[in-house]
Amino acid sequence: MSAPHNSVPDASARSHAHRVGWTIVAYGFLAVALSATARTLLSLAMPVWESELGWSRSLVSGAGALALLVMALTAPVAGHFIDRFGPRKLLTAGFAVLALGLGMTALATQAWHLLLAFGVVSGVGFGVVAVSAFFAAVAPYFVEQRGFALAVVDSGYTVGPFLLVPLAALLLAQFGWRFEFAAMALACVVMLPLSWRLLPRVAGVQATDGVPDVPLSGRLRELARSPVFHLLFWSFFLCGFTSSGVIETHFLPYAAACGFSGVTAAGAYGLLSGINLLGILLAGWLSDRMNRPLLLAGIYAVRSLSFVLLMQVGDDLSLLYLFSAVFGLFDYATAPVVASLVASHLGVRVMGLSMGLLGAGHSLGAALGALAGGVVFDFYGSYRGLWLMSIVLAVLAGLIAVFIPKVPRLGFRPH
Repeated sequence: MSAPHNSVPDASARSHAHRVGWTIVAYGFLAVALSATARTLLSLAMPVWESELGWSRSLVSGAGALALLVMALTAPVAGHFIDRFGPRKLLTAGFAVLALGLGMTALATQAWHLLLAFGVVSGVGFGVVAVSAFFAAVAPYFVEQRGFALAVVDSGYTVGPFLLVPLAALLLAQFGWRFEFAAMALACVVMLPLSWRLLPRVAGVQATDGVPDVPLSGRLRELARSPVFHLLFWSFFLCGFTSSGVIETHFLPYAAACGFSGVTAAGAYGLLSGINLLGILLAGWLSDRMNRPLLLAGIYAVRSLSFVLLMQVGDDLSLLYLFSAVFGLFDYATAPVVASLVASHLGVRVMGLSMGLLGAGHSLGAALGALAGGVVFDFYGSYRGLWLMSIVLAVLAGLIAVFIPKVPRLGFRPH
């Protein structure tokens, strides 16, 4: 549709590219908000399924973990597709698949229906309509404001749950879980014409210079040999365990186990998501201005301390909301920092593939966290062991981040 911001010599073409970039940012914000809310529906329905259908938390957590595993397999392929061919066709198809999976979930009556509909079909949709895909689509259009633009896209993960999870909880209470999933499937259908109309047909990095294209195998070899990629991958893997895995899947059931109603717990989760917005935008702004590896390490350190607070909640509503505020400020704040490091240290021409692989690592960590939470609760009747694991792993992620170089080192040029 147009060349990226940092490669167009003509001022008017550069201005047009800038508008295209912000259009992708706006659409990506909305798409990520819907996708994040759809993933949260599993957590909301978990206690209802347990009482209504007899599905254990291990089973439902397993469906969530399966979806994350499918996302992990899908995200690198989707990212490489966007690097090569652009976002329009892929993200339109992704919303179609997600609508199908959520619609199938609304009709589920047996355990294998849930595993197939949410774990596999929806998992593919989640893997395509992912923040990593939009990072790849957005990054080539920005240089000076790249960190902030990526943060705006990532903030959809917080604004969506903040506005829509309380509404989803009300729909669940008033009309049941089937209506809740069907309504989200319909929202995904509405996104299809918007995807086709607003997203560029070609990748932003096409025709930017004379650098010959590198085949997928070559790009994978270069990434595999990059120490920076491995540091980002393993810290982001642990990030997935300590955020999406344990909190996105088990925060609402934990609140229910503490005696809070579904609407109250959803309100606390909504607060977490709202504070998340501030954390993401602040992290994106800071990533354009300070030492990003130290910023990333600091985020992980504070996250580990927040789990200590979570363990003390009991039936104290004020502590539940305090945890939501503290954790929310440092939850998704890692994503724009990591994406900014990928763009500067690994290159925008492999942004989709790199973020897809990192997203896969994040999803694998999240799958392990989601599964561990269900197993720990079923075995001990408590989430205490899960929170202790999360403290240790968040500290480890921060230690890994410290070793990422402050500035890119010469030699890695997959682009």
